[in-house]
Amino acid sequence: MNNRKNLLRLLLFVSLSFVAVILNGQTVSKTFKNEALKTVLKEVEKQTGLSVIYKTDEVNENKMITATFKNASINDVLDKILDEGLIYKLQNKMIVISKSNQQKQSKSGEKKKISGTVVDENGTPIIGASVQIKGEAQGTITDFDGKFVLSDVPEKSLLTISYIGYLTIDIAVTDEKLSKITMIEDSKLIDEVVVVGYGSMRKQDVTTSIARVGGKDLKDMPVTGFDQAIVGKMAGVQVTQTSGKPNSGATIRVRGTGTITAGAEPLYVVDGVPLERASSALETVDMNDVESIEILKDASSAAIYGSRGANGVVMITTKKGASGKAKVSYNGSVGFQTLSKKIDMLDAYEFAAFARDGHNGSYLTSYPDASPDDPNEVRKKSYDKIPPELFPYLEGQKGLTNTDWQDALYRTAPITKHSISISGGGEKTKFFISGSYLNQSGIIVNSGYERFGARLNFTYKSDKVELGVNFSPSYSIEDRVDSDNNKGMVINALMMPPVWPVYNEDGSYNYMGNGFWKIGTDYQHNAVLNPVAMANLTKDQVTHANLLGNFYFQWEIIKGLKYKFSAATNYNYFYNEYYRSSELPLQGEKYFQSPSNPVAKSSGTYYLNWLIENTLNYQKNFNGHNLNAIIGFTAQKDMMKKHSVQATDFVNDLVQNVAGGIVSTGGADSQAWALASFLARAQYDYKGKYLLSAAIRSDGSSRFGKNNRWGYFPSVSVGWRIISEDFMRNLPWVSNLKLRASYGISGNFSIGNYEHIAMLKYNQYVLGTGEGSLVSGLRPSQISNDDLGWEKTRMYNVGLDIGLFDERLTFEFDMYQSNTYDLLLDVPIPQITGFSDMRKNIGEVRNRGVEFTIGTHHNWSGFRWDASFNIAANRNKVLKLGPEDAPIITSAGVSHAYFKTEVGQPIGNYFLLVQDGVFKNQAELDAYPHFSNAKVGDFKFVDVDGNGEMDLDDDRAIVGNYMPKFTYGFMSSFAYKGIDLSFNLQGVQGNKILNLQRRYIGIFSKCSSF
Repeated sequence: MNNRKNLLRLLLFVSLSFVAVILNGQTVSKTFKNEALKTVLKEVEKQTGLSVIYKTDEVNENKMITATFKNASINDVLDKILDEGLIYKLQNKMIVISKSNQQKQSKSGEKKKISGTVVDENGTPIIGASVQIKGEAQGTITDFDGKFVLSDVPEKSLLTISYIGYLTIDIAVTDEKLSKITMIEDSKLIDEVVVVGYGSMRKQDVTTSIARVGGKDLKDMPVTGFDQAIVGKMAGVQVTQTSGKPNSGATIRVRGTGTITAGAEPLYVVDGVPLERASSALETVDMNDVESIEILKDASSAAIYGSRGANGVVMITTKKGASGKAKVSYNGSVGFQTLSKKIDMLDAYEFAAFARDGHNGSYLTSYPDASPDDPNEVRKKSYDKIPPELFPYLEGQKGLTNTDWQDALYRTAPITKHSISISGGGEKTKFFISGSYLNQSGIIVNSGYERFGARLNFTYKSDKVELGVNFSPSYSIEDRVDSDNNKGMVINALMMPPVWPVYNEDGSYNYMGNGFWKIGTDYQHNAVLNPVAMANLTKDQVTHANLLGNFYFQWEIIKGLKYKFSAATNYNYFYNEYYRSSELPLQGEKYFQSPSNPVAKSSGTYYLNWLIENTLNYQKNFNGHNLNAIIGFTAQKDMMKKHSVQATDFVNDLVQNVAGGIVSTGGADSQAWALASFLARAQYDYKGKYLLSAAIRSDGSSRFGKNNRWGYFPSVSVGWRIISEDFMRNLPWVSNLKLRASYGISGNFSIGNYEHIAMLKYNQYVLGTGEGSLVSGLRPSQISNDDLGWEKTRMYNVGLDIGLFDERLTFEFDMYQSNTYDLLLDVPIPQITGFSDMRKNIGEVRNRGVEFTIGTHHNWSGFRWDASFNIAANRNKVLKLGPEDAPIITSAGVSHAYFKTEVGQPIGNYFLLVQDGVFKNQAELDAYPHFSNAKVGDFKFVDVDGNGEMDLDDDRAIVGNYMPKFTYGFMSSFAYKGIDLSFNLQGVQGNKILNLQRRYIGIFSKCSSF
């Protein structure tokens, strides 16, 4: 945002010097005979291409004009046709006519010389601000340092300070604040620029659905990446943080999910360079370098990226330099992260009582005539006995071990960020240089993330030629811990009995939870490994070197026609080093207190992606008609190579890498994909009132079969700026009103690189006579499909933009429907082929939804308040699933957690047993279908098929879905004299979450049928 404002300042500084030349350079030739003033002004608009703006209550537009003009300048025409008392000025290709507010100054009053400085809210000098004596022609503009000097100023006069994008200020010459005048930004006056694919355009000219967040809305946010910064700010964009690990990226979904087997992530484009991996964008871009983030939400806006736009496109634009004195900026922050909510677990005394009740319940079930007070000696079954280590707790002894394993594993973790930048430039060259550092400790011990980054953005521009370089390297070190899976340290911390300590008295780790209660007498307590030891005795470090660079050359061949060549590369190298110490036993009672065989792993993976683009852009403005057209050819290739090695049988733990052991296994992989594309787009408007845009892209991808290798992705959109119509002048409280509609087709090529070709894999065979011998060979592993093609999304979008009271209140409303067809699914085929299934383009999914955003912007004497609320609803429905529409049933997490996708329902419904209370007594248990091992107190499940028997597969039903009914977000910011406060909220409603943790920590082991 600051760069854009600096650019505006420079342009205004130059343009103010030539306003008179511009006005005199435009001419009018026509004879008017007894015609209304408004007719004459429309002819001026037509012949000059400028818009004429005025208030009907200030200008008598029905005044009759009789005059002849021949090559007359605009000044001559306006001086002749306008009434006395009216003034005019040129502003943003508009002639603004208004009443003069002249105030007579006393001729006998004393005059003086005054000076001062004009700055913005951040203290940055404003270049080219207009400083004028109110009611007089005398005035000046500020220089590159924001300073001004005026001589012979009447002592009792007022100064009027004005600048595009800021509220006009009137200040007395005698005011003490004259030495430093702070201007307040007025958002309604900023001609906001929106970045679109292969160009940019004014927001008022946008006819598609594009969400935008500017740099001023992102600055000073306590987050590590731009993905977290846009949480709750854009309607229809759901940002989900699924992990608290350092450097764990958020999941972004734009207008729901339209695919079942292909990737659902949006395409990321940084400074015009499409990136295959979200991690590259996250590590390349520092938050303080971001100028703006746009998300192309509908297919019409995303179609310019063709085969990669079906899931939306995230456009990230970084800051550029501006002409003027070099500006140095520093941003630093220190914060702390803590676990927001612990899971409420039993303490040691509660656990002992709970375990006793569980063992007694098992004992009394087997022996109904027994007593819960019976000692272990008379209990025959091991799992009916109570572990002796629990007796002191049951007796209520004080001062016993009572470990909170969550407190032992989690910590308060600091996070530090530093960023410094310098920007500036001259008349032809501009630069922006920055460096950044991030150090984020994880809230789990021994986890963390450290990143170093730099950026250079440089441009050179002459009359005909423009050159630019963007160069951004980064280097990061990530210490990872195994916290996510069902044997990771987090679930172990929740399952570990609190009667065991973290450490023994000698300082070594305590492993009593790892099967002690299963050795000798098997009390049937699960073996749980010490989670703190798991975190500290395992090294899993990833270093990542990332380089993104691009260069462009632009040449204006003739006026309005520009050729642009650009080349970019993105290089990523990941190196992972893993070591599991012998001090950490394997999990399970058979490994109790036994050192493990150390394991070391080492792997390296590099990606090299290059891009070449050639485009021709043509712009033409004539008689109110504006045309902007582009055609181009692009080529992109991505290559990946990976190698890995594993070693065991270490003598000791002194050398904690593969060099200290004996190599046992290894592997390597190499893959690549390529994309060739042709694109074209034309954008047209008539006087900024009637808008039309059409585009098409053709992509050829190596990922698809030869019969469907090329895909074609057209789009069209229209808009009507109703606010520009004459009849809207009678509604001065309406500042913006635009209706837009769009249609487009985009694609999804996020599949494997070789799914269309026949593949081979190694296999071993027994050949020869007798017992034979083992021989290595090859076998087919995948059948070819020359017809494999793109998943495509066809989307319709209708939108309405409204601004009221000079944009103090804004509304945006969108309705859309997208149909994703030719879904890539695995279809059963005759096994005589040697395969059970084959991937084909079948199936269709529909997403239909609405989005609404309301915003408000206010300034009261230096106090500024901005707020925005958005809400979106999306409905997902499967329309087709192949020739017979057979449902797709998969499992995740545990083997019996089923997800079902079927026609007429959204993707991925939970397909589970339906719980209907518990069996309260034996009579109820006997009267209702149940599983054979069900007991009184166990869950009662619904007999879904009604056959009187419970079956783990046949008695399942759809019980919900992970997709929310609607999402919403709210953001608000307050600023006053350099002090600001902001907050963001995001919420979802109507979705279901499957809590599989209950399987491990909510129900005592062996006591449930679940």
